[in-house]
Amino acid sequence: MIRTKLGLAALIGLLAACQSAGGLLAPKKDNPYAPGVARGEDSVDGLIVGHRLMAAGEYELALKAYYRGAAEQGPTVDVLSAIGSADLKLGRLGQAERILRQAIEVDETFVPAWNNLGVVLMEKGEVAEASLVFKTAFALDSGQSDEIRENLRRALAKLENPTYDAPEEAKFSLVRRGNGTYLLLTNN
Repeated sequence: MIRTKLGLAALIGLLAACQSAGGLLAPKKDNPYAPGVARGEDSVDGLIVGHRLMAAGEYELALKAYYRGAAEQGPTVDVLSAIGSADLKLGRLGQAERILRQAIEVDETFVPAWNNLGVVLMEKGEVAEASLVFKTAFALDSGQSDEIRENLRRALAKLENPTYDAPEEAKFSLVRRGNGTYLLLTNN
């Protein structure tokens, strides 16, 4: 009973301290509403957060972070390509294709968007178009990327031999490698 009274007295004292001038619970005299979101310079770029979440396998959260990046930066080719990649990982192939085509409209020389579109088309079974898209990515990249070369090789092998299937039930996966480069892997 004494402990309860002491605990209650301590709680009342704590609340009174918070209500005193400048306390956490002290109402602002000129604003009766709750404070808004603090938009300081400490906020992290939505693209950076999204890339980290993609690496952690949190694709839905990454997509939300990319949308936040789009709200902050506008629909840049980087943002659109990132959104398309997240949609791909979530299995939303139609959405991913549409967004990646928008990214290419924004910048026809953006290699990661071309590569990601090729990955989407491979997943959809549209091998002929995927091989053309990978050829475009390879040409724009001047053959510098081993990952794109490998993606193109796989698409051409699949195109030349339609019965070519890497191990049974092969699924392609997209692996992010640094800033804007991706590798198409076959999962067994």
